[in-house]
Amino acid sequence: MSRAQRKIDHIRHALSHERELHNHFDDIEIIHQSLARLDFNQLRIDMKVGELNLSSPLFVNAMTGGGGEETKAINRDLALVARETGIGMAVGSQMSAIKNVEERHTYAIVRQMNPEGFIFANVGSEASLDQAEQAVDMIQADALQIHVNTLQELIMPEGDRNFTQRLDNIQRIVSSIELPVIVKEVGYGMSMETIETLQQIGVRYIDVGGRGGTNFSKVENMRRERPFASFNNWGIPTPASILETAGSGLHVFASGGIRNGLDGAKALVLGAEGFGMAGSLLRVLVNDGINSLIEEVAHIHHEMKMVMMLMNAAVPHELKGQPYILLGHTKEWYDQRIQ
Repeated sequence: MSRAQRKIDHIRHALSHERELHNHFDDIEIIHQSLARLDFNQLRIDMKVGELNLSSPLFVNAMTGGGGEETKAINRDLALVARETGIGMAVGSQMSAIKNVEERHTYAIVRQMNPEGFIFANVGSEASLDQAEQAVDMIQADALQIHVNTLQELIMPEGDRNFTQRLDNIQRIVSSIELPVIVKEVGYGMSMETIETLQQIGVRYIDVGGRGGTNFSKVENMRRERPFASFNNWGIPTPASILETAGSGLHVFASGGIRNGLDGAKALVLGAEGFGMAGSLLRVLVNDGINSLIEEVAHIHHEMKMVMMLMNAAVPHELKGQPYILLGHTKEWYDQRIQ
């Protein structure tokens, strides 16, 4: 199967498979504060995360590209939504366009549609420094994501099997590229051990990419004659993975299973500085169109600001450390791993 066809398969399977019955963000309850002291209309959601100046904690996380006109159309529409709502946007892995120049237009469309927007380039951890630089140049990116996806590769019939150089690749890119580099998982979460290793090689930004959103074990298993179904529930749920970052000093983004502005606010309360959404946004776009997705982003922002109002947080950073309790699986995880 060609790489382009695989990209289209990923989109189709990601839209069709069912999410987990339990969302681990339901294990977090923010403690209500009755005495509001702010003006809702004066709340601000723009923020600075390290070197990144963002107009919102929310961004469209990496989804697609490299699958011909179908993926180009998706990236075009997502870029238009990002432009109209002022949120950042990451493209999917650009390795396909680096290896086949005919696919570059499926990514370049994002910058064409959103010339002033904040855009993340994206490569896999197999990328060389030269390939990372090509990805950045291809879309005039403001930052670079490096995704790590070991289990997805192992389940993927045509996936990689040799990971001996991956950490060296990441270190070389982080130390050489002037733009901020975010190392991200793709749905399996990051442990404190992984985070410590990344910090030791100079990484300053991570996206924990936890379990709970698009499940790439299931996506890849749908493409196998004999699936490795025993790995369909592998990984660290997103709230637990955010908790694993405690005390690291890294700039943390959260993604994986964030459904709405309340979940996004919970991620910020736990310690993240921004949150990405992918599959849930794509579903609105595909089913209901661009205008509906623009309205959805506005609704997510409004929900997040409602939490800020209830917590007397004038800016998103002030949500960090607000009082909360943990329930269920996340509480058990915290007790055994974090406390």
